[in-house]
Amino acid sequence: MTDVFRLPDGRYDVVVVDATTDGDSLAIEITILGGPHKGEVVRIRATQLDMNELDLLGMPGTLTVEDGAPRFVLEP
Repeated sequence: MTDVFRLPDGRYDVVVVDATTDGDSLAIEITILGGPHKGEVVRIRATQLDMNELDLLGMPGTLTVEDGAPRFVLEP
């Protein structure tokens, strides 16, 4: 996350709205589904994710922010 948009620490239910291969990683855009930040889009970068960009579209997940560091996990 950038200094321009920094989410407060917490747990956020999200859905993937866009994903693009960027070298050895994926640039993933997720939107927050509830709470005061509902509808806001966050861009994260993922490595070692065994999925292609099209498979990620529409996938639900959880974004956890702890000490300003985001951690994104796809729902099974």
